[in-house]
Amino acid sequence: MSTDLALIRLLQLSSPTLPVGAYSYSQGLEAAVEAGIVRDATSAGRWIGDVLAYALARLEAPVWWRLHAAWSDGDMPRVAHWNDFFRSTRESAELRAETLQMGYSLQRLLLETGEFDQQSLAQLRGLGEITFPAAFAYSVVKWEIPARNALIAYLWAWLENQVMAALKSVPLGQTDGQRLLLSLAARLPGIVDAACALPDDDLCNYTPGLAILCSRHETQYSRLFRS
Repeated sequence: MSTDLALIRLLQLSSPTLPVGAYSYSQGLEAAVEAGIVRDATSAGRWIGDVLAYALARLEAPVWWRLHAAWSDGDMPRVAHWNDFFRSTRESAELRAETLQMGYSLQRLLLETGEFDQQSLAQLRGLGEITFPAAFAYSVVKWEIPARNALIAYLWAWLENQVMAALKSVPLGQTDGQRLLLSLAARLPGIVDAACALPDDDLCNYTPGLAILCSRHETQYSRLFRS
């Protein structure tokens, strides 16, 4: 695949119009607003930045990198291992449902585009309860998108969704949102570099505050988001 076409495919994957339902989830942010932890642009930036640093950087991004390597090698047992591992780290029913719903939606999309050969599609179909990072990594490998760029885009898509959730739930203005994106996005290259080098024994998802608020969200009376 040409460099230009790979970039176009990456933009398509990281677009908010990708029909996987990412916009309907806040990953605990809405519960943090309800609890008064997030109440303005400063506290929103602190919350999103902490989740990025302590959850995505230390676990989701490194697992994505391992899934990409496993798909690249055609090592389905390793793909299944890291897919199952990631699913097991989702600490609330809503977070688990989120990654499975988004993974399933992207899987169905990829199966129906007519872009991939039947052998590749058989591998994709064979992965039960596919998580979103596993489906995303598959598409990156098959479209021959550079891995580091793809992981930056994966994190960017998450960040953009978080900022959009803050705009709706705090609420914040559009200028505040753009300031948050400019500030937090500057951290992504360093996070990716660290994630790619992180040993298995250092994977960590110790974010008790996030887990508690995600659990509280399940019984929150008034809400806009599904997590």
